[in-house]
Amino acid sequence: MTKDMTQGSPMRLILSFGVPVLLGYLFQQLYSVVDTAIVGKTLGGAALAAVGATGSVNFLVVGFCCGVCGGMAIPVAQQFGAGNERELRRYMTNGVWLCTIIGVLLTLSTVVFCRGILTTMHTPGDIYDRAYLYIITIFAGLPAYFLYNFTAGILRSLGDSRTPVIWLIIASVVNVVLDAVFILTFHMDVFGAAFATVLSQALAGTGCLVRMLRGYPILKTEKADWRWEGRKIKNLCIMGFPMGFQYSITAIGCVMIQAAVNDLGTVYVTAVTAAGKVSGFLCCPFDAMGSTMAIYGGQHVGAGKLERLNQGLRSCVLLGLGYSLIALVITWSFAEPLNMLFLDEASASLLPLARQNLLTNVAFYFPLALVNIVRFLIQGMGFPPLATVAGLFEMAARGGLALLVPVFGYTAACFASPAAWVLADLFLIPAYFHCFKVLRLRHPAEEPRPRWKQEEPNRA
Repeated sequence: MTKDMTQGSPMRLILSFGVPVLLGYLFQQLYSVVDTAIVGKTLGGAALAAVGATGSVNFLVVGFCCGVCGGMAIPVAQQFGAGNERELRRYMTNGVWLCTIIGVLLTLSTVVFCRGILTTMHTPGDIYDRAYLYIITIFAGLPAYFLYNFTAGILRSLGDSRTPVIWLIIASVVNVVLDAVFILTFHMDVFGAAFATVLSQALAGTGCLVRMLRGYPILKTEKADWRWEGRKIKNLCIMGFPMGFQYSITAIGCVMIQAAVNDLGTVYVTAVTAAGKVSGFLCCPFDAMGSTMAIYGGQHVGAGKLERLNQGLRSCVLLGLGYSLIALVITWSFAEPLNMLFLDEASASLLPLARQNLLTNVAFYFPLALVNIVRFLIQGMGFPPLATVAGLFEMAARGGLALLVPVFGYTAACFASPAAWVLADLFLIPAYFHCFKVLRLRHPAEEPRPRWKQEEPNRA
């Protein structure tokens, strides 16, 4: 089930790898959507606002976890492309050590400072207690997020984008059942929604771990593979932390906007939450494109096939443009029923606000596509700090618009993400060509490197 992305049509490879990744992101969104729909429909608009008020800080912390794990998978993808099985395994095991340390520290710190975070964000008093209960449950379950994202990242680095999807589908079904049981039967309120999500994430991570241990001989480790290696830990940090900080920096801008919206009142928080859930689903293809291009870039740099980077970039940009147009048509036609998936009848009066937010964002989806495609490709090529700089541009744009919310109101909040995407693109596009030029100068006449099957046939 491994996939060598350095041979064959880039468009075909991107689609064959990216479609399963897309399904994974869709089912990951289903976790959140099921929680939100059940909360909004059964517990009311105040409970929905409580969950929504934590969305940006949730993204801040969970996004950091996803970014770190995704970054640590890039050296594995590069070693797979280079054909070095031994180094591949040792990067994986050192990644286990590093994820364990980061996971423990992040879980403890977020649980301890949870109330302070919500207070700093100006969370409205009428939803504060529910928001705290929901987000502290998510924070306590961060090890489950590390387990899934790390194991899924390793599998994807080998070209297996299907196994993570299979387990997310299973976990999503379990999540739906647990939501119904915890919220509708045991009346556990928003805690039940968060607890169901954590348990489902743990199930998906365990499934991927079992697949890694039983399905891939090249991942079978020996005692020497588990030695702590400072050089590898350093490389993993160089790749992982910039990706994690990239998510967190982006999320800090989202926290600024969320705080500004919180000041506008619960009505606006509810509208933004509903529109954000719809947009989260619609953005899944862009997330899949980004994850695909990170592995595509890592394998090609490892294999020394630099000429195919531009081919893959062009193919993925075309996909991003086509989908952006389709998403705009769908949203323009069905914005109200899509938003009503997350609003009860009592909150139907918020539909104009939710529609305004959703359409403003969808109109700028092509710049978002470029952000994901180019940024993750740069990371896969081995230049994660530049991708982090793009996150700073996003944060600056969102922070600037947050300052304008008291002056221009809700409209300024709606334009915050589009402004962030455009500003990030202005940096990322020339940054990609700079990175490509640097790689060319480093390897002006590099020959493709041998595959791992040729290097260690007894392990294949």
